[in-house]
Amino acid sequence: MIYDHAFFASQISALRMAKGVSARDMSLSIGQSPDYINKIESKKNYPSMAMFIYICEYLGVTPKEFFDVSSQPPGRISELISDLYSLEDETLENILGIIQKYYAHRKST
Repeated sequence: MIYDHAFFASQISALRMAKGVSARDMSLSIGQSPDYINKIESKKNYPSMAMFIYICEYLGVTPKEFFDVSSQPPGRISELISDLYSLEDETLENILGIIQKYYAHRKST
């Protein structure tokens, strides 16, 4: 696996969203400017090594876990999960209903 800027930005974004915190709030929580994490996630900046360690601590992962993709969902599923975090509850309920109907239909055929 090649760990490029896109991978790094995607990992920070996915882990941050899994924690349920905005990029701005995370930036301020780690003592940086409000747009610090946004710049990393938009591939405009990399953190220093010391800041990367601090980011991992904030996100509750070790650096090894950060780069371990074997325990994470494949790309398209991870992308879908990330997108789900931005949806309202009603929309999530509708999507869940669609998925449940799909599986109920598959089981009956």
